[in-house]
Amino acid sequence: MAAENIDEVVDGLAGIVREAGRTGDRIGYFAALYRQVTVEIRTAIHGGVFDDGARMDRFDTLFGNRYFDAYDAWRRDRSGPRCWRETFRLLDDADTIIVQHLLLGVNAHINLDLAIAAARTDPGENIHALRRDFLLINDILARVVLAVQESVGAVSPLMSLLDQVGARTDERILDFSVRQSREEAWYNAVLLAGQNEEEREATIERLDVRAAVLARLIARPGGLVRPALHLIRNTESDDVPAVITHLDNAMKRPSTRRATE
Repeated sequence: MAAENIDEVVDGLAGIVREAGRTGDRIGYFAALYRQVTVEIRTAIHGGVFDDGARMDRFDTLFGNRYFDAYDAWRRDRSGPRCWRETFRLLDDADTIIVQHLLLGVNAHINLDLAIAAARTDPGENIHALRRDFLLINDILARVVLAVQESVGAVSPLMSLLDQVGARTDERILDFSVRQSREEAWYNAVLLAGQNEEEREATIERLDVRAAVLARLIARPGGLVRPALHLIRNTESDDVPAVITHLDNAMKRPSTRRATE
């Protein structure tokens, strides 16, 4: 699939979420998170939040198509970028918990795709005009991450165990990780925007390898985290369609913390 605008990105993600819910495919976990982020970005565009709404529509479309390309490549012949292959291959792994699936998708999409999409939106020196709008998305991500994190807690009752073993995954830690990754993505976007084709290919290869290494660390952490993950998995809901539906409606639920933060 290939989107022409942000509306088609939203529709494409909604289609993946629907199909995943129908078949019980865990690919719907990250797709549900990503759909809600994209809806919030579209709302911000329509509300005049960004300096250049048309540019943000173009940027988000390029960003969305990176995910669709990876999804299509995996479905077709298990190909695509390394970090997305690491992410998708765990969809059928019974030991991978819900929050790991979410983090794997976030890792690949931000640590590889985001810089590429930003550089393609405004190549060369024009990339610097994108920075303010690029950073505004952090606030949108923070809201959605908090909402989805609350939803994960409802279907994964022992998630608090990760706090106790020193691998905190509450919404503030996730938000911090996303922000740090986006700062790195901006640096890499500026780098890519000024490179020639050969240099860009080398940079993209480096980013993909790094994101694939991070994916393996997310999937198989060491120390006390591993037995904690096993306990969490044993108490999580096994009803994949129900979990997808729950996550996909995260932004519709009232939250005292979202209202006050």
